[in-house]
Amino acid sequence: MLDIKYVRENPEIVKENIKKKFQDKKLPLVDEVIELDEERRAVMSRADELRANRNKLSKEIGILMSQGKKEEGMAIREQVNAQAKELEELAVREKELNEKVTSIMMSIPNIIDESVPIGKDDSENVEVQKYGEPLVPDFEVPYHTDIMERFDGIDLEAAGRVAGNGFYYLMGDIARLHSAVISYARDFMIDRGFTYVVPPFMIRSNVVTGVMSFEEMDAMMYKIEGEDLYLIGTSEHSMIGKFIDTITPEAELPKTLTSYSPCFRKEKGAHGIEERGVYRIHQFEKQEMVVVCKPEESKMWFDKLWQNTVDLFCSLDIPVRTLECCSGDLADLKVKSVDVEAWSPRQKKYFEVGSCSNLTDAQARRLKIRVKGENGNYLAHTLNNTVVAPPRMLIAFLENNLQADGSVLIPEALRMYMGGKDRIVPKK
Repeated sequence: MLDIKYVRENPEIVKENIKKKFQDKKLPLVDEVIELDEERRAVMSRADELRANRNKLSKEIGILMSQGKKEEGMAIREQVNAQAKELEELAVREKELNEKVTSIMMSIPNIIDESVPIGKDDSENVEVQKYGEPLVPDFEVPYHTDIMERFDGIDLEAAGRVAGNGFYYLMGDIARLHSAVISYARDFMIDRGFTYVVPPFMIRSNVVTGVMSFEEMDAMMYKIEGEDLYLIGTSEHSMIGKFIDTITPEAELPKTLTSYSPCFRKEKGAHGIEERGVYRIHQFEKQEMVVVCKPEESKMWFDKLWQNTVDLFCSLDIPVRTLECCSGDLADLKVKSVDVEAWSPRQKKYFEVGSCSNLTDAQARRLKIRVKGENGNYLAHTLNNTVVAPPRMLIAFLENNLQADGSVLIPEALRMYMGGKDRIVPKK
């Protein structure tokens, strides 16, 4: 969320940014919120004036009463009572205006970084760099659920009976591989200096609206019936929420955290065959990284975060590439984002396995995440990135490590988490 003062002083920049994100329907909101803010400030000024006058008149009443001038004192008291009524009306109006201004401000997108390419949607994202050699084997690579079924490693039919579409049972070596990847990702990030955290898997509504836009919330979040609680769509939500309404001494920054959690998402809409199986699901597990830092350090941390994901995938012999997200593909709170995509030998193309985002002070302003500096308090910057998110990541792992005989090689980095195995062998 932008600072209202910034919008007031730079309306044309804010409007141009809205155009770059192809959200022209939001253009009228800029003038509307400026007008509402002007009225709000006038109401607040009048209320301050009345409070000051009330204090002055109250002293005068005391003096008059002490001098026995009761009638004059009572006359002034009537003025105070009339002003008290006006103050009550102003308080109601101020609350209404605050709610309207906040609602609109939460709909106006953050100012994107000048380096972000301009484009309408993810089809116009720009490739930055490739890592590893994307190979296509000389044998057919089956669909990922077919590979898993050869290991007796997945049961979608039973999951459908128990929970419906979008759920799964992982079993045997495939389930162990899933857990091994999560454990390896955890230790990988700990070795890079991040603090390991297991956060709450539910958050309150004020945290939800603090970390994402209304559109994202509606498309993603599951609400707990009868309670002010939502299931998290990613641990980033509760990790950023950890700092709500706090003031952190500058010397304690940056906060570099890596968190494990299950994730729950509605995943609204119909999807094609490439997004079936365990690609786009309602429940999955994820290792995340979150950074809370000083504003001048957020660009540096942004590059470090996506590089961590690239390095992890490369250590597991999975070719990846990075994509710069274009303006139209950025969520409203994001200033800059890079997607990491893994190579799919079966599809002969890359697909998304993680996303790194810099939100500068947008979440911090909503959640009042502040830093105590030498010259006073200021808003922190927040960033997040996916370390790894199986079972989607398993698709890339299985396809890239599949052998002609149906076995799957286990890279050396992962063997200690798989009981020393250097490969897993299908049962069918």
